[in-house]
This record gives sequence, C-alpha cells and structure tokens, in this order.
Amino acid sequence: MSNTHEIRPGQSIELLKELHILTRDGKMNQDSRRKLKQVYHLFQFIEPLLQEVKGARGRVTLVDHGAGKSYLGFILYDLFFKALQDDSHIYGIETREELVKTSQALAARLGFAGMSFLNLSVADSITSPQLPPTVDVVTALHACNTATDDAIRFALAKRAQHIVLVPCCQAEVASVLRKHKGKLLAGNPLTEIWRHPLHTREFGSQVTNVLRCLQLEAHGYQVSVTELVGWEHSMKNELIIAQYKDLPRRRPAERLEEVLGRLGLEELRERFFTEPVAVA
Repeated sequence: MSNTHEIRPGQSIELLKELHILTRDGKMNQDSRRKLKQVYHLFQFIEPLLQEVKGARGRVTLVDHGAGKSYLGFILYDLFFKALQDDSHIYGIETREELVKTSQALAARLGFAGMSFLNLSVADSITSPQLPPTVDVVTALHACNTATDDAIRFALAKRAQHIVLVPCCQAEVASVLRKHKGKLLAGNPLTEIWRHPLHTREFGSQVTNVLRCLQLEAHGYQVSVTELVGWEHSMKNELIIAQYKDLPRRRPAERLEEVLGRLGLEELRERFFTEPVAVA
C-alpha cells in the first residue's frame, strides 16, 4: 500500500528519507507516520503566522531553538520557505556540534540556501552577531533545562512578532516550591496542592507555564494555550503561542508578582521578568 497520500503536495521525498520519516524505498512505518503527523499538526499552527509576517513584511526570519536534528526547521523550509523568492531565512540553534554539522550538510545537499545552523546555547544566541538584531518568529520545541525560558528571553530581546513553544524540563519551580513548603504549609491550606512530592513536580510544571504566559502578556503579547494532538507518547504536549499585539501590560505584570509572592517563588523574579528587555 502506498503511503504517499499522507505526504503533503510539494514535500521533498528526499528530505523525508534523510530525516528517516521515509525508508530508502519510500515506505513509512508506524513510528515515522506518527512523527510526520506530529510535524504536520504543528505546521498547521505555524503556517498562518508565517503567512501573516510574509504579507506584512515581504520576508520571514525564523529562529528555532534547541533544534536537535532540525525536523521542524527542515519541514517548515520545505513546505513554506523554499517557494519564497526573497531573503527569508531559518536559523537553527543547537548546542550539540555533531547535529549542527549534520544539518548543515543536509541543507547543502538539498539546496536549502536560506537555512543556517549555529552551534550556540540559546542564552548565547541572544548576543551572537551571527543572528539579526530582530526576528519575526521564534520556535522552541522541548528545549531542555532553562532553554525554554532563554528562548522567551531571546524572543523578547529580538522583538519577535510570534513565539511558538512546546515547553520542557521545568524542575526549577518545583525545587523552589519544595524548599519553602514547610514555611508555607502552616498558613495556607492551598499548599496541600503541592504537599506530596509527585504533586510538587506536576504543580511546579503547571505553574511554570502559567508564569510564562503571564510574563509574555506582561510584554504585550496575546497568548493562547492549546494541546498538541497526536503527541500522546510525550507528557509534554502543551503548545503556547504568543503574538505581539502591544496589549496593556500592567495587570498581567501585577498578577505575575502576586503568584510569585503567594507561592513563595520570589527568588524566580529574575527568570520571569516583566520589564522591557534592553537590546544591545
């Protein structure tokens, strides 16, 4: 049975083989079918944002943080960017040098001239001269440790119009909740929500994303949170999309402060900053 009906028109078969979504003879297995479905599902959310930027500015600059093997970047380029007759560009940021080199070689082989791959941490990319002073779209899928928050910091510093996040690795808030648990338990029955260690971790993860949303709103973004369907194998299937609308900032900034105070998370104020980012 042919699997080609599941592949979008214009999609490079060679790319899908290189990404191991298709086998060498052009077939799909169950795992690769699921992987392709996931990427296409995410593409449905991102494509309208790209079209909006292209319509308004005539070109699109996208930075993908914690790019890994750059599945997302390559699919976005193949389905959207390669047809553009302009200087639109995708930058993949990744700390593992071998993955950067593999992606560079693949882009060269496919003739994807508008793709660059940089061996940088997300934090270092904020000040790197290898990236433009402003970018249109920032994506970060399962960027680990502090990389999701660094990606937010990057997007704010670069005045990104659109930010697309699938958050990951949120242990820091849980560890701060744990540290102050004894002190807070006495005075507030709601601390029962995170009294047990498993609940501390889950609640910490939830609170982290709530704080991220408030932080983005405090910088003038309109934020929507949805679920990525078809990512059942992954616990982290939350999708945060932020679009800059220059919205009023005071109330979300106040709310953020209140949440930090109520939950004993004041020491994370620097991480969830609400003041405008100084651009170097």
